[in-house]
Amino acid sequence: MRPGSPTGPAVVALGGGHGLSATLSALRLMTEAITAVVTVADDGGSSGRLRSELAVLPPGDLRMALSALCDDSEWGRTWRDLLQHRFSSSGGLDQHAVGNLLIVALWELLGDTVEGLDLVGRLLGSRGRVLPMAAVPLEIEADVVDADGATQTVRGQSTVAVTRSRIQHIRLLPDRPPACPQAIEAVRAADWIILGPGSWYTSVLPHLLVPELSAALHETRARRLVTLNLSPEMGETAGMGAADHLRALAQHAPELRIDAVVADPSSVPDVGPVIDQAESMGARLLLRQVRTGDGSARHDPLRLAAAYRDVFEDFFGDVGTPSR
Repeated sequence: MRPGSPTGPAVVALGGGHGLSATLSALRLMTEAITAVVTVADDGGSSGRLRSELAVLPPGDLRMALSALCDDSEWGRTWRDLLQHRFSSSGGLDQHAVGNLLIVALWELLGDTVEGLDLVGRLLGSRGRVLPMAAVPLEIEADVVDADGATQTVRGQSTVAVTRSRIQHIRLLPDRPPACPQAIEAVRAADWIILGPGSWYTSVLPHLLVPELSAALHETRARRLVTLNLSPEMGETAGMGAADHLRALAQHAPELRIDAVVADPSSVPDVGPVIDQAESMGARLLLRQVRTGDGSARHDPLRLAAAYRDVFEDFFGDVGTPSR
């Protein structure tokens, strides 16, 4: 904990979907000073339908982050379950998440994206804050190479996520989107920044392509930690190893210094290339068992929190303020 502070270190977690939820579920066990900065490029499912129909940010990943930070009480869990509930019908509400509708309704009533998210956080008793990474909805465009070596461009988060071709590079459309000002402030004030785990090209790396956010990530005095995935995803990272994930990050942000990389030993069968790549980015590799006990490709919150605590203590001697 920070000396004189009951809340713990200030941590900003970047990502989206289930990967970001895993990080937040771990962080909430060790600090209350959490800010989730969430990708806003989703164009599928309930989020995509609301985005297209109402010209709003896709709310789904924001909803999941809020749910992960809910208060561990009957009140918090009940509202979390309500937010996550999906309708099942033969009509227009089919597969819409209640939380998506609630968030978008608040945006319309309040006229302020961040105020709406803060209000939902208060309803949940959230241990932290959830912010979008950009002020406008984004599209992801990727250059990919197929099995025959032919290069083509695919567009849209839901399309990039399931591509069978090898991704070479991604871009955002618009290419210079405005960042969320509160997200920039959080990054600059943080003690730690955590990237990953999650869908590498569609949830993690897009944060590095928002100019103002990227500048803050490069300039912040916070330490930067990368949490690697437990296994490649079918589609966008099929066939990629741990070192490949780090190379992709370095390719999209070559000047970004990383201080630490956390990985489960089961996901790093050949540790040498991972250590080499981590060191080339300025980072130390920490191997810890962070997978759930059932062996599935899910991070265990307690184990991941213990790994984060080890990293924080390795740098600072406690889980407190950096000695800069």
